[in-house]
Amino acid sequence: MLGARCLFRALRSCSSAPCPRHRPSSKLSVRDALGSQNTSRERVKVQAWIRSIRSQKEVLFLHVNDGSSLESLQVVADSSFDSRELTFGSSVEVQGQLVKSLSKKQNVELKAEKIEVIGNCDAKAFPIKYKERHPLEFLRQYPHLRCRTNVLGSILRIRSEATAAIHSFFKDRGFVHIHTPVITSNDCEGAGELFQVEPSSKTKIPKENFFNVPAFLTVSGQLHLEVMSGAFTQVFTFGPTFRAENSQSRRHLAEFYMVEAEISFVENLQDLMQVMEDLFKATTMTVLSNCPEDVELCHKFIAPGHKDRLEHMLKNNFLIISYTEAIEILKKAAHSFTFTPEVGSMLHLCVCHLGVLHCVFGLSSLFVINFLSLQWGTDLQTEHEKYLVKHCGNIPVFVTNYPLALKPFYMRDNEDGPQHTVAAVDLLVPVVGELFGGSLREERYHVLEQRLARSGLTEAYQWYLDLRRFGSVPHGGFGMGFERYLQCILGVDNIKDVIPFPRFTHSCLL
Repeated sequence: MLGARCLFRALRSCSSAPCPRHRPSSKLSVRDALGSQNTSRERVKVQAWIRSIRSQKEVLFLHVNDGSSLESLQVVADSSFDSRELTFGSSVEVQGQLVKSLSKKQNVELKAEKIEVIGNCDAKAFPIKYKERHPLEFLRQYPHLRCRTNVLGSILRIRSEATAAIHSFFKDRGFVHIHTPVITSNDCEGAGELFQVEPSSKTKIPKENFFNVPAFLTVSGQLHLEVMSGAFTQVFTFGPTFRAENSQSRRHLAEFYMVEAEISFVENLQDLMQVMEDLFKATTMTVLSNCPEDVELCHKFIAPGHKDRLEHMLKNNFLIISYTEAIEILKKAAHSFTFTPEVGSMLHLCVCHLGVLHCVFGLSSLFVINFLSLQWGTDLQTEHEKYLVKHCGNIPVFVTNYPLALKPFYMRDNEDGPQHTVAAVDLLVPVVGELFGGSLREERYHVLEQRLARSGLTEAYQWYLDLRRFGSVPHGGFGMGFERYLQCILGVDNIKDVIPFPRFTHSCLL
């Protein structure tokens, strides 16, 4: 009896033991495969797109990429594989063994046992051509395909890494992330360049507005952050903003991303400027550390020499000048600026008398034109901003204390004179000009009330006055254009090339 029970237990143990099976391939990204230290003929599976194909008598070489890295993975296959469907741009699943490569160009390669074509690609009809370096202007015609090129792939990986770095920067410093609304009834900038939001004609709604008030796509999350700064001392948002500017310039988009922050208990611009500088440098250092190959590609093929300019920006402390000092620098510039139509008639009169001014006072034509057009109170244009950066040795420069008349109602009045200024600051950088804009906010109820009354905005911004009635504190904040930041660190000339799907006047593809 005892022997039978032992035999039964032995049989039950055998029946529960797993049957030996073929070990399945582990799925790896191209990035992980390239970084793998285990090359003891590990069986893996890689799903990617063919970037190149080269056939020899006995061997077939493929380079495949899945977007996880700039470098592609080399696949080595027997020439018996049917290569007719293995074309540039086709998607494939490759199973095989990861082995040490004999080539000096890569550490590992994938010895293919099975190659399955997932999606065919007609290489002749495919606009992206193998081994052809397409200009960025050409690629803008194909927003649905350009992400498959090396250069756009690098830019988009850098964009992703910079996004994560910005979130980490604020999180590490105790900021609370706020999701500010995309639809708003506020015009933060007061420029009137808004997209109005209305239901489609098919939607049955009463004659009045859907929201009972006019609604727009946001131009900034600042005012909503100010609401939150009454409960949290440090807040930030990072999201899309919209401007209905009729411009197709290299630095404007109708939809772009803004990084905005608001800090309570701040009483001077220096504290704000320090956060701006730290954000720029910390984010850039993270990008350079985590995406070195992608950044190198941009600096090599898009903006030769920009690597040195970026290092120059990072190793130097940012400079600070006042708006008044900036105007004096521009007046003395031995440079011809383009001016706005408003000063055209005055300039025409002055140009007619340049000879007299030169003979009597010994003044150069450029000095006279700059002196007459760039008076205190002139709004700085992009060409002025870029000149100031160049004048400062291509080091980013903060310009502070702008004329009150140039800035929105919420900026803190410096109550100075005779030239009336507000506590505003812009950070100017190479390539793009203005990158950051910020200010101390007007926290004094009576001062803000008077400014709103003069602008006829008291009723619309009664809620904003309430923030000053109930526990107001000195506070300030800033915003950074994310696409302009990418232009600055990569040297990309056109803002349309650093965003996946650019929207601008007369263009909304996809």
